[in-house]
This record gives sequence, structure tokens and C-alpha cells, in this order.
Amino acid sequence: MNSDLNQSSPGEARAYVVGLDAGGTRTRAVLAPLGDGQPEGEGVSGPGNALTVPGPQLTEHLAEALAHAVPAELRGHVVAVAGGFAGASRTAPDEPGRVKAHAALTVALSRLGISADTVEIHSDIEAAFAAAPGNPADGLALVAGTGAVAVRITSRACAETAGGDGWLLGDDGSGFWIGREAVRMALRMADGRGGPTGLAASVGRELGVPEDVLPGEMPDPYAGGAWTRARREAYRMHLLPAVMNRPPVQLALLAPLVAEAARHDDAVAAGILETAADHLTGAVRALEPRPGERIVVTGGLLGDDGPLTEPLTARLRTLGLTPDPVADGSLGAVALARLGYGS
Repeated sequence: MNSDLNQSSPGEARAYVVGLDAGGTRTRAVLAPLGDGQPEGEGVSGPGNALTVPGPQLTEHLAEALAHAVPAELRGHVVAVAGGFAGASRTAPDEPGRVKAHAALTVALSRLGISADTVEIHSDIEAAFAAAPGNPADGLALVAGTGAVAVRITSRACAETAGGDGWLLGDDGSGFWIGREAVRMALRMADGRGGPTGLAASVGRELGVPEDVLPGEMPDPYAGGAWTRARREAYRMHLLPAVMNRPPVQLALLAPLVAEAARHDDAVAAGILETAADHLTGAVRALEPRPGERIVVTGGLLGDDGPLTEPLTARLRTLGLTPDPVADGSLGAVALARLGYGS
């Protein structure tokens, strides 16, 4: 995907940096002047998680994003590159995600003829934190997207972590967690252990359950006795295989259904979102925040229209914290590239 930003004249600046935000769903590269100034090029490609994306595929995604962001005539003028990678860490030079990300990025840069003086690997959380106004060096970061994690940043590096243990062991309050809760509540309604919720119909429809076994519409999905025990058993028989046959993390795709149901006053859906906000607040509290401390938040659940933005903001306020939202880490990676070069 080429951007109009890529059409700037190469004469405007002779030295450039590139920042990369490589996450679980996409990789974004941004070209910017070394000293200061707005981005002049942008490219987007596929997933860039350093642990889950195979090495050759990771290299391809990085090369594609870089090729769109950096015009051929400017590739010899790139002096510094910094990448914020999901699955990477700066805890040790030989940390597996960091090593894999550096290897893939080195190959991608070489393929395009970009021989930067400095190439640095950071975690995506460090890049997101650096994207906040003023490019802070110390404080807290909270990510709530497909996964969820709270981190204390010290000298621009992750120093302490709460949560972020993946879909199997953690990520409480994440998009995955919300999607899984939606399925659990739908199944509980079907087997008689839970109250009525529109999630039973919307989740079933999203996962391909036949219309003739779905419950009726809210507010009374049992109206007329149409959702009989036999139909509820059939619903379960269709829903369970539909969930089990997909990668577990894809349950995060159901999170928007919960947000939509909550907007229509579905008490079960609203309860899921409230509990998710509690989980995220608990992760922040575990890092022993100080009132007034900087906290940067990012991820699809915490954006301008994110379903957890309002409840989380209210909870953080009781801790003396005001969230500072950022869209992604690409501009933070640009800042880290400039800092790494000594600009």
C-alpha cells in the first residue's frame, strides 16, 4: 500500500530514520527525517510478532512494509532503524524474540539496499510508550488489544510486567478474554446456568450456527417457548465444534459483539466489559503506581471508541492516574531510532 506521504522530495532532507511497529495483526513502517519533522513515507504489511510468525514470513512482511515506506531514491539516506516487535524483549541480548526480529529485519533491510548505521530492536510496548507526547522515558504502559499486559518502563525499557501471559494462562481483560467470555455466557444460557443474553444469538450467528436453532431476539429470547431444550442442545452441538476448530486466539474477533450488545443494554455483555476493566486495573495496580505517574494506554479496546476506555479511565482515576492514549507504536519507534542515533 503506497501512501501519498511517499511523494515528498528527497531534497528536503538527506538523512532519515525508519520506525517499525510490528504487532500481531500488522506491520507498519514509517519514514521520517533524522532531526525532526513529520513522517514522509508509510507502508503496511502482515503480522510481525517475532515469536509466532515464521522467520521467512516475518522477513517478507518487514520487506514489504519497508519498500512502501522508503522510496528507492531515499534508501541510501536511511541512517537509523528501530523496530517495536510483539514477542521481542530487551531483557537480554540473546532473548529469542529479539534475536529472531533482528535477523529478519537485517535481511529485509539488506534486500532493499538500506544500510543503516544503527538497527535496534525494542518490544512493541516500549515503542508504544515512546509514542506518547514528549517521548517519555519512565512510567507505565497498558496494552489491551487481542492480548493484555501492564508494564513499568524505566529508561525506555520494560522493567516490570503484570499480565500478558498469553491466551492460555492470562491476558485477562483482553479481546481474547472478552470473546471467550461471550462464548461461555452463550453456552451457559443454552444449558440453563445463565441468564438471557443477546450474545447467544450474535455469537452463534457469527460462528455459523444454523438459524433454526438460534434463540429468539432480546429482550425475551425464550418468547413463546420456541427455544426448546432440544434446540438448545442442538445449539451447543453446533457452537462447540465451531469454536474448537479455530485457533483459540481468534475468539478475540468476537469482542465487538460484546461491545455492541452492551450498547443495547444487555446486562450480561455489560458485566463482561466491567469485569474486563477490573482485570486491567488490577494489572496496573500490581505495578504499585504512584499518583500522577505517566500511564500510556494503547490497543483496540482503549482507543477513542474503545469499549473499555470509559470504564478504565474511571477506575484509573481512583488510583490518581490519567491515561494517555496512543494509536500505535510506529511514531514511538521513530523517536527511538532518532535517540539511538544520538539525534
